[in-house]
Amino acid sequence: MTVEEFLAWADDGSPEKWQLMDGEPFATALARTGHGVIQANLAFLLTGALRARNSPCVTLTEPAVQPRVRSAINLRMPDLAVTCAAFSPDQVVLPNPVLIVEILSPSNEPTTWDNVWAYTTIPSVQEILVVHSIRMRVELLRRQADGSWPEEPLLIEADGTLTLDGAGLTCALPELYRGTHLTG
Repeated sequence: MTVEEFLAWADDGSPEKWQLMDGEPFATALARTGHGVIQANLAFLLTGALRARNSPCVTLTEPAVQPRVRSAINLRMPDLAVTCAAFSPDQVVLPNPVLIVEILSPSNEPTTWDNVWAYTTIPSVQEILVVHSIRMRVELLRRQADGSWPEEPLLIEADGTLTLDGAGLTCALPELYRGTHLTG
């Protein structure tokens, strides 16, 4: 299935969330409440950091992004993304994301990492954050000065501080997990 065929097929008003992976539609797993709290916390923190800098960039939840490699048959749906590009309200595919966030659950780990490596093919993406949902831990990939990606993500544990350069966000890791069972 192509992206165009997928968009026509998926636009049926169904509440199910789908993504197109190498020409095949895949339903995404239902998110647990902890996942939703983490997503909301991070959207709040990112938006606040962007506004504090008077940045033209915006945070979006569950946008459709199109990897550059095999773009005609791939449309992925991360949990969050930040873009600084203009877009219209009825646009489906988010243009030029600079930061992409995936929240990792045990049931979706292989699919999430497939998505992460697909996101590295998008020229505008500078940072990719993978947030674990069952323990306080994030993995950050940051594009290097020469345009390449590191072989391994930077691992930040519960007592660490997260810094996202593009959004101007620096926060203690527990802030992402506030309101979940992980913060007590």
